[in-house]
Amino acid sequence: MLAVDYGASSGRVMMGSFSGEKLSVKELHRFPNIPVTLDTEHGRTMYWDFLRLFHEMKQGILRSLTEGGAESIGVDTWGVDYGLLDRNGRLLSNPVHYRDRRTAGMLEKALKKIEKKEFYQLTGNQFMEINTVFQLMAEQEAEENALERAEHMLLMPDLFQYYLSGEKAAEYTIASTTQMLDIRRRKWADKITDSLGIPGRLLPSIVLPGTRLGTLRPSLEEELGVKNLTVIAVAGHDTQSAMAAVPQMEDDFIFLSCGTWSLFGTELDGPVITEESFTGNITNEGGCGGKVSFLKNIIGLWLIQESRRQWSKEGKEYSFGELEQMALETEPFQSLIDPDREEFLPEGNIPERIRNYCRRTGQKVPETAGEVVRCIDESLALTYQNTLEEISRCTGKTYRAIHLIGGGAQSALLCQMTADACGIPVYAGPVEATVYGNLMMQLLALGEVKDLKEARDILKASVNVKVYEPHDTQQWREWAQRRKENGIKS
Repeated sequence: MLAVDYGASSGRVMMGSFSGEKLSVKELHRFPNIPVTLDTEHGRTMYWDFLRLFHEMKQGILRSLTEGGAESIGVDTWGVDYGLLDRNGRLLSNPVHYRDRRTAGMLEKALKKIEKKEFYQLTGNQFMEINTVFQLMAEQEAEENALERAEHMLLMPDLFQYYLSGEKAAEYTIASTTQMLDIRRRKWADKITDSLGIPGRLLPSIVLPGTRLGTLRPSLEEELGVKNLTVIAVAGHDTQSAMAAVPQMEDDFIFLSCGTWSLFGTELDGPVITEESFTGNITNEGGCGGKVSFLKNIIGLWLIQESRRQWSKEGKEYSFGELEQMALETEPFQSLIDPDREEFLPEGNIPERIRNYCRRTGQKVPETAGEVVRCIDESLALTYQNTLEEISRCTGKTYRAIHLIGGGAQSALLCQMTADACGIPVYAGPVEATVYGNLMMQLLALGEVKDLKEARDILKASVNVKVYEPHDTQQWREWAQRRKENGIKS
């Protein structure tokens, strides 16, 4: 099986092999995912380089031939972004990056047309101006009748799979990131699209993860020299692919998918849409196996990734390991930020923005790279602690462990801080959770496993997990209280 996993900063094509008892993975091709910014008379626009990303996927398929080829392929990506197709299936333009500033003010305009509570009651989604619905509004506002030129809108994993197979579909998990899906009925919410002037005809039929879409287009088969490669709609949202790969050890558990974004939440049988979840701005996303992920989107390793890029521009090259060691050697509990403030979302000089925030809030200003990274990690850990309390209040459940998956599982410092701040053990791993989840849904579609529980049991036997036990929790509780007194929110 081939798992194609596009992250916000890099992508990879991985080959998965299933022995009947264990699942193993091998990297075939890794490549950067670098956005492209163009200037026009109307301003600057940040795009994803879709054509290059599709080319890189083809290189991964070609490399699979040296490993004996594959039976199936599935694609997962980040959420909310999309491409528009004309009636001949041609891409009208490169997809716009969610960090582009075009959506500024769209939420406010939307709430003049549909009441906020009704909006949330229908979708159960966290309000974020990067969500697809606000991007479509911005597209319509930038150019009159812009959406009339399009025949279909396909979210990113669906767009890749369309150009692989020729089949247009909206996979359920990625559709639930749009803030246009009725989360209870698993259908597009006509009330929202009609109220906001978005043509409902753009939205394709919804399919569940684990659906076979078909095989490669004949032209691609000829170009790549492959036959009968089945294209499977896996959990298209990378968060939900990662969520499927939580090697759970209990029925009620907290997951933390930690990459460019941190997705913190739990898995439930149905959505939680209450006054408390509305006030907490907690989202409900479609998951695998008929489940719903009740979670909060939090800025994650983006802050360190973008800081590292800034230091590189200044001629200071640091590995992630070096940054972690420098942070470990600095004085703890000196300064905090609210990671989710809008000023930290766009690309740019994150270290200087952190310093400015600390100056404004009367805190010690982190000057060195180690102090900046320590500030980021401690702020994230305390945000996780606050979010854990919110999730527990909304579900009425007590959670005994956090399953931290994704790239953040490689940071021993962040894992230990999270355990200390939250006061419960952190089970770190697998790092490649998104890829494992992608492959697991392919196994389901191919009839190799019967359900998600069996797939997770196989995963537990296939991966190693490191446990971080909490200590120094009193110090973290005192720091959390200080954060609340200083008005720093999660």
